[in-house]
Amino acid sequence: MRVCVIGTGYVGLVTGACLARIGHDVICVDNNEEKVKLMKSGQSPIFEPGLSEIMQSAIREEKIHFTTDIAAGVAHGEILFIAVGTPPLPTGESDTRYVEAVAHSIGANLNGGYKVIVNKSTVPIGSGDWVRMIVLDGIAERQKTLIPNRGLAVQEKLPEFDVVSNPEFLREGSAVYDTFNPDRIVLGGNSQRAIALMQELYIPIVERQYAADKSLPPVPVLTTDLSSAEMIKYAANAFLATKISFINEVANICDRVGADVTKVAKGIGLDSRIGNKFLNAGIGWGGSCFPKDVAALIHTADDYGYEAQIMKAAVSVNERQRLIALEKLQQALKILKGKTVGLLGLTFKPDTDDMRDAPALNLIEHLNRLGAKVKAYDPIVSQTGIRDGLTGVLVETDAERLADGCDALVLVTEWQQFGSLDYAKMAQLMNHAVIIDGRNFLDPDTMVRAGFQYIGVGR
Repeated sequence: MRVCVIGTGYVGLVTGACLARIGHDVICVDNNEEKVKLMKSGQSPIFEPGLSEIMQSAIREEKIHFTTDIAAGVAHGEILFIAVGTPPLPTGESDTRYVEAVAHSIGANLNGGYKVIVNKSTVPIGSGDWVRMIVLDGIAERQKTLIPNRGLAVQEKLPEFDVVSNPEFLREGSAVYDTFNPDRIVLGGNSQRAIALMQELYIPIVERQYAADKSLPPVPVLTTDLSSAEMIKYAANAFLATKISFINEVANICDRVGADVTKVAKGIGLDSRIGNKFLNAGIGWGGSCFPKDVAALIHTADDYGYEAQIMKAAVSVNERQRLIALEKLQQALKILKGKTVGLLGLTFKPDTDDMRDAPALNLIEHLNRLGAKVKAYDPIVSQTGIRDGLTGVLVETDAERLADGCDALVLVTEWQQFGSLDYAKMAQLMNHAVIIDGRNFLDPDTMVRAGFQYIGVGR
């Protein structure tokens, strides 16, 4: 099938590359010329395991092309994905100006043949009908340009199209895997014709032709109305964020009563009604999805006269949890002014270069305010130019340089590499061998044998 993906961020680029991998003819559109030039060379502008290899293979097979020409993309695709960003505004609502601009451009270039316009961006509930309205506005303006001063009587036939909501559930760092191994595919729309085309698009994935385990039953496909599909995305992320905030509250109680939250989490996670995922206590959630989506759902509830108390509490707990590492540093070192603190990890989670709303940024800000010197080492940030945008922190090139002269370390991001560092040598390089394990990632006994005073979260 012919596919156009407009927007090449995490969602758009992964979606386009993976659809090309399963045999579709894909054009990816972006308005950043330098980015398009980079992607044409087979290089991914984002760090995502496996993505560059898929891009390069698809380019060789001429299954994927990159362009800044949205008209060419719209003309090519029978299915048009809108995959641009919807960053949060200060009010908590989503900034939909990029979705609006793309929808208008689609309308302005829509002609000939039936099209399915797919909202892949995370958009406010009700955006399906809104996107349809914007596309129609774009069509109307184009028709007036083509037939000036002649009114509506002689307008060309209205192009046929339908709007579908197809929310993404990709985890940064595992986005390629999640695309080929989804828990479910959600399709929201009012047109059986559009839903049928989307089902055809996803047949290789539904039938697990590219799955890690091809013996599994077909991927569930849930078809629903537009608003329900849009709500599913927000509700899923809000629930996961709430689950993390819940276990963090339990961890804070464990700290006070002497229980071990890792054992507690395992005990409750064995209950099939609860499950063991997203029960890792630590210093809170961040990134581009959870903060934005929870805030947007709270804002939507407020718009309709309802106070989402549980979601507001999840956000409040998370904001406080960002300071847990700081409190533990103060308990261990007392005065932080004049002390040197090293951060193991900067990105909001492992296997990504994403720094958006990362807990490390809060730590850097507060440590600077309290007069501490801050150093950091991150396997990705330390090797890229991203560190040039950081302030108030010295980014080191390896973990031992980080430890040298530090009064304490804080494990902020649970990069797999951090499980096998030479901690005994690092302890010898430090002024005070203290480590705050902000993700309960390290083995306490191993760290004590290495010479550290180990402090976890809820342990």
